Amino acid sequence: MLVVTLTFVLVRLAPGDPFQRMIEGSPASPQLIAQARERAGLDLPIHQQYVRYVAHVARGDLGDSFSERRPVWDAIRERIPATFVLAFTALLIDFILGISIGAAQGARPGSRIDDALTTATLTLYSIPVFWLGVVLMLLFSLILGWFPIEGSKSSVGYDQLPILGRFLDRLHHLILPALTLGIVGAAGTARYQRAAMLDAIRQNFVRSARAKGLTESVVIFRHALRNSLLPTITLFGLSFPILLSGSVLVETVFGWPGLGRFVVEAIESRDYPVVTGGAIVTATMVVLGNLLADVLYWMADPRTRPETWSEG
Repeated sequence: MLVVTLTFVLVRLAPGDPFQRMIEGSPASPQLIAQARERAGLDLPIHQQYVRYVAHVARGDLGDSFSERRPVWDAIRERIPATFVLAFTALLIDFILGISIGAAQGARPGSRIDDALTTATLTLYSIPVFWLGVVLMLLFSLILGWFPIEGSKSSVGYDQLPILGRFLDRLHHLILPALTLGIVGAAGTARYQRAAMLDAIRQNFVRSARAKGLTESVVIFRHALRNSLLPTITLFGLSFPILLSGSVLVETVFGWPGLGRFVVEAIESRDYPVVTGGAIVTATMVVLGNLLADVLYWMADPRTRPETWSEG
């Protein structure tokens, strides 16, 4: 409810009018503009608009898009899969790279490798994701020509490709935006994993493993790394909704036809129902991400289960 209220108020406080383009781009008369505003309920006081909107949301109705002139949920539902694919691919890149780099740092704290990776991760983590996207686009799309500039598939000849060809074509378009989003996330995950790894190495079970004569690789990978992954699992569940919200900038830079780009276009056109509906969907993803983090941690750590708690 807080998300709905804040988004509802903020988008209406922003300058501009959703029907201003009708005046600028067509010879619509003031009477037609007034009728359009009345049909959208924008002629009512803002508190009445709010009560009316909350009542619709309670029934599962996000309203109708001003720009597309159809239910907001239908428009959002068409774009969620593209955003989901982008965010999930970026999540895999994030955690595969992040855990690998953090584990390498934690296994050799204070070494040259640790210092170099620390500098690299801190640099990447401080770079705005949209700036990194522009740089990667300039390098790999415009200069080297390895990847397409925008879109999720080829605009010409895609429908004539076989199933495998369509998959590879979409993968070709996905790599660059997913790398942009995933690399920045991996820098943060690496710092988190390094700290967890250092904490695990100091534990008694690691000292016991070394005292038994186990090789260093067995101690690091089977004992230290395995136990240091528990805190990172919580981060896994929380990172997915963050990547969903972060994909707004990446989708805009690369022209990815997802929910983030759709919301940005709605903000520019003052399409209030789409902006508020996008905020509701994103907030729902955050709640589900928190729930997923709790479930994953419960599955990974038996100590969090009720049957292992001591009586008293």
